[in-house]
Amino acid sequence: MVNIRNLDPSASPLDYYGSELRRLREEAGLKQGQLGDIIFCAGSLVGQIETARKVPTRAFSDRVDAALVTGGVFSRLVGLVLRSQLPTWFQAYAEMEAKAAYISSFQAQLVYGLLQTEEYARALLGVDRPGQVDELLAARMERQQILKRDNPPALWVVLAEAVLHQEVGGRPVMRDQLAHLLTFLDHPWVKIQVLPFSIGQHTGMMGPFNLLRFDSDPDLFYEEGYADGYMTANPSVIRERSVGYARLQAAALSPEGSTQLIARVMEERYGDKPEPDGRGVA
Repeated sequence: MVNIRNLDPSASPLDYYGSELRRLREEAGLKQGQLGDIIFCAGSLVGQIETARKVPTRAFSDRVDAALVTGGVFSRLVGLVLRSQLPTWFQAYAEMEAKAAYISSFQAQLVYGLLQTEEYARALLGVDRPGQVDELLAARMERQQILKRDNPPALWVVLAEAVLHQEVGGRPVMRDQLAHLLTFLDHPWVKIQVLPFSIGQHTGMMGPFNLLRFDSDPDLFYEEGYADGYMTANPSVIRERSVGYARLQAAALSPEGSTQLIARVMEERYGDKPEPDGRGVA
């Protein structure tokens, strides 16, 4: 049955997307199932997106643009839709992250979001919000689009060695995640350093934090708590944390040495070993 739920296009980006999808589909003289056949999905999915019951992906948006010859309307709109699925307290940071010219990140427990694989992110997001995993995952993957721009931000990430050893999603997922980090070795705009256990106490033990720099706006400092985030442009905080980040960079292994450590942990901890039930892990 065709879902005819009415939407208020001004209610949210998702509602606006759904109303525009319905309007342009109907203008093209297509039923939901017919459009679904053209873009290789179920007509029910088209209906769920048109009624704001399901969040569209970038791939879905690209196919709809091609099918309805929209000139890229949905491919442009989907970024806004996906950012709106992020936790409210995180949306302001995500918007500034997308505008930054230079991103510095220290992570004590997790791989930075812009460098996560889909399965690693899925495992993390499923812990507290199992019913929203697909939407949150799509939003996190959308954040990574900034690294694919013609003029991406420079990204420098310092990871505590514990990040490499904290198993997320199982050994195969961790192996793929560490392999993904290795692909950035020769990336012109992304550098990764690992802060080894042997360094002992360090300024990052207060917790993870990010510094954002812009071409014409003040620098920003951001740190994330359990249920919210704190962002400030206070010059004294920026100065203190910038010095702290420089100390972390100086104490960490070089990008080349970090690559060697990541590769070693990947093989020794997440390589081909039998699981407790006797099965091997690829």
